[in-house]
Amino acid sequence: MNFFYDLHLHSCLSPCGDMDMTPNNIVGMSKLLGLDVIALTDHNTSLNCEATMKVGEENGLLVIPGMELTTSEDIHAVCLFPTLEKALEWNDYVDQNRIKIKNKPDIYGRQVIMNENDEETGEIEALLLPATNISIMTAHKLVRDFGGVCYPAHVDRDSLSILSVLGEIDESCGFTTAELADKSKLGELRALHPILDTLNIVTNSDAHYLENMRDAENYLDLPELTRENVIKYLDSVKQ
Repeated sequence: MNFFYDLHLHSCLSPCGDMDMTPNNIVGMSKLLGLDVIALTDHNTSLNCEATMKVGEENGLLVIPGMELTTSEDIHAVCLFPTLEKALEWNDYVDQNRIKIKNKPDIYGRQVIMNENDEETGEIEALLLPATNISIMTAHKLVRDFGGVCYPAHVDRDSLSILSVLGEIDESCGFTTAELADKSKLGELRALHPILDTLNIVTNSDAHYLENMRDAENYLDLPELTRENVIKYLDSVKQ
């Protein structure tokens, strides 16, 4: 069966995320757009996943807990997990391996934690944008050790992507999936980087604002819509 997805979304916890990106607004917009499954992937944190998952469950939308990791090379990678518990374990690991610089909300934006009622319950003081001590070369293996899957984000962009920083996706990284921001670029990129022929390709919005979320267009063919099946699909060798 085909299930429409957007597996790269930010909430108001990301410093560059709009304050309208609350758990209820994200879920509500996802339902309006016709999505079946989304992933919440704030920068270097998973602390708004619990609230968004609760709202999703109440509204018939599957929410996968995740994170957009900034590696030591300043490369973005999407990390997704089958359970909230695993995502929070990964969150703690990343928190111990990231550079702590005090946030300047007037410059970068606030970093707000919310509950399922869109009420503020906390605010992260250390800026979430800087690189961690985790290399892109080991990210996939590390995330897999936590029960999840990791793939390089927006590989077609000119910054903060594995291709813009390293020039290639090294096979030793172990990735089975790669993300494009614009899937129309896939043919051109495959000609330049044949490794993309061997990877599953997903296209996500990377939305930081409600108006940047996309209509249901991209789908996964799964026997049943579960978090485990999504993780399994993304972590499987392309057939």
